[in-house]
Formats: sequence, C-alpha cells, structure tokens
Amino acid sequence: MGFAIPGIEAELGIQKDTIGWMITSLLWSYAVGQAINGNLGDKYGGRSMVSLGAILSCGFNWVVSFGTNISSLIVPWIANGYAQSMAWAPGGRVLTNWWGKNERGRVFGMYLFAAGMSSVLAYVSSLIILDVFELNWRWIFRLPVLLMLVGGIIYYLVVRNNPEDLGFEPLEDDPIDNTIDPAREITGGKTTHYSVETSQQRYMAALKNWRFLLACLGIGFQSSARYGLLYWVPVHFLGSDWKDTGSNWISIALPIGMALGAVTGGWISDKVFKSVRWKLIVSFMLPAAIASFTMFFLPKDHWIGVVVLFFCGFFAYGSQSAFWALAPDILGVKRSGTGVGIMNFCAYLFAGLVNPLIGWLIIVNDQNTAMVFPIVGIACLLTVLIGLLIKR
Repeated sequence: MGFAIPGIEAELGIQKDTIGWMITSLLWSYAVGQAINGNLGDKYGGRSMVSLGAILSCGFNWVVSFGTNISSLIVPWIANGYAQSMAWAPGGRVLTNWWGKNERGRVFGMYLFAAGMSSVLAYVSSLIILDVFELNWRWIFRLPVLLMLVGGIIYYLVVRNNPEDLGFEPLEDDPIDNTIDPAREITGGKTTHYSVETSQQRYMAALKNWRFLLACLGIGFQSSARYGLLYWVPVHFLGSDWKDTGSNWISIALPIGMALGAVTGGWISDKVFKSVRWKLIVSFMLPAAIASFTMFFLPKDHWIGVVVLFFCGFFAYGSQSAFWALAPDILGVKRSGTGVGIMNFCAYLFAGLVNPLIGWLIIVNDQNTAMVFPIVGIACLLTVLIGLLIKR
C-alpha cells in the first residue's frame, strides 16, 4: 500500500488523510480478527487457518487492484485485513507447541525475521513493478501476492499443529508468572482443568493479568512505530523527483533492518538477557527513537540516511520477539493463541490510530512527509517507558 499511495492519489484524487483511514480500516479489521482467530487457533489448531488466510488474502488483494473509488478500495481492503488475521496468532500457537520457554525468543525472532523478509519482498517487488516494468499501482496488488498464495499451500502440506501429530511427546507447559497455576485455573469458584478451558476462561485468564495488559499497551506503541514506518517511509522517498535521484531505493534499508533486527533481538532475548523480556524491549526501543528523530533532520537523498533508516528498522522491529514471547511466558502454552491474539488486537488498534494522524500532519505541514519520523520517535519512547514497568 505504501508504494501505491502516490498512484492512488494521482489517478483517483484520494487525499493522504483519507488513504490513512483506509490503512486504518485494514489494521482494525486485522485487530478484531486477531482477537477472534487467536482463540480459534487454540481451539482448532493453526495449520488450516494460516493456509486459508493466505489464500483469501491473495484473492482480496486482486479485488483491491480493480478499485475505482474509496468505497471499492476500502471494502475488499477490510476483508483482506481479516483474512490476514487468520495467520499470526494461530501460527504462533503452532510454534509454542513445538518449542519451550528457553527457545521462544529465538523462535519468535525467526518468525519475525520471516515477516520482515516479506516486507523486503513487498518493497523490492513493488519497486520493480513501478521502476523497472513501469506498470501502474494496480499491479502492486496483483503480482507480489502470488508468492503468498504459493506459501499458503506449501504451509498446509508441510506443517503439523503439534509434535503429537508426528508421534512425538508433547512439551510440558511452563508459564513463569506465579499468579497462574499451569495445571488448573480457579474460575467462578470452580476449579477448571487447564487443558479443557473454555474460550471465555482463556480470555478471562489473560484479561485479569496486569503484566500481560501492560505488554499489550507496550506492543500497541511499538506497532504504531513499526507501521508508521512501513506505510509512510515509501511515501517519503517517492517524492516528485524520485526517478531522478533514485532515493526510492533507500527505503529498502528499512525492511532489511527490520528482518535482521527481529532475528537478532530474539537471540539476545534468550541468550544475553536470559528470557527477561523487558530488558530487550528497553534496550532496542530507545535507539530506535534516536534513529527516528535523526531521520527527521536528514535530507532524504543523504547517503547516511540508508544507515540510520536501517538501524531505525532494526531496533524498532527487533523488540517484537520479546513481546510475542511474553504471551506464552505469562499465560502458558495452552493460552498462547488467545494471548497473542489479544496482544495483536492492541497492536493494530494503536497502529490504526497513528496512520490518519501521520497523513493529516503531512498535509498541514505543506506535504512534509518527514513528519512520520517524530511521531515514530515518540511512540518508541512510550514503549520504553512501558517496558520499564513490565519487568518480566
């Protein structure tokens, strides 16, 4: 979408603040879907949900490509957000079924690395469509998503929901929050066996845990920073002179930094900080804030912008592995899908709010697209503050 915004604005006359609300519509439909599908992942397993979501998302992207006004763009875009929401939390449940507490930081780091590499693919393929093939914005929603279709099919053929499906013993559950009994949960005066909890009991176990709720708030600000960068950095570098300066290719430094930051952050979380997640959150989000404020003052064609943008993405996204590992750490494996889903709901609720704000600030500041960077910097600092309060 970030690379399509200038084309949509030019062809259909839709302003940046309106497009910001279109972005928000996807993020919020994704958020609602996460709150629903995370719990369904706990109940039914992630294998089929991830694959179905990928196939549906590919189809809805194609529908978006034929849009002629805001209505015909936003309706399939909302549906696309829900289809996308079928993947992350159910997929995270699959991972927590296969790997234990001391490996989760690295495992979620690799999970995030894959997500970061998908952004690299999206950025590079979009630039090839616009710059090399000289096609219009509509083809951005037609060609790159075919890779997702293939990935969804392969996932279903290869992945299994848990070790038992292949004849292995299941992992022992090991929540490290001492307010939760890993075997039983007291609900309404009754003792319910942990493995046969109802959906309502899983939701209530998460929503009554104050440390988990703090983590949800923290990832909300972190995701505001992440998606502020992902959607608006391409707009910043796709100025009117981008074909002459070549500055558009600088934007690729962002998703590359995010991908490498994710896998590095996961390793540091487990090995250096010994699975104490808040330390990674604070130590990564503070330099992300510094890098973002630095980008605001740099000319967009300055060579050092490549380095600073790389580290902005590296640190802003690298902390997410700690957030996702917090869900099974605090709530236990059997509630991990529900926990990840609730966390992602908060993440995309906040991320949705920041995009119209950025679009509006760009307009009122004489189309100064660099306004994205101070907003991202503030979001990073708020994440640091909350990370200090989590202490988990």
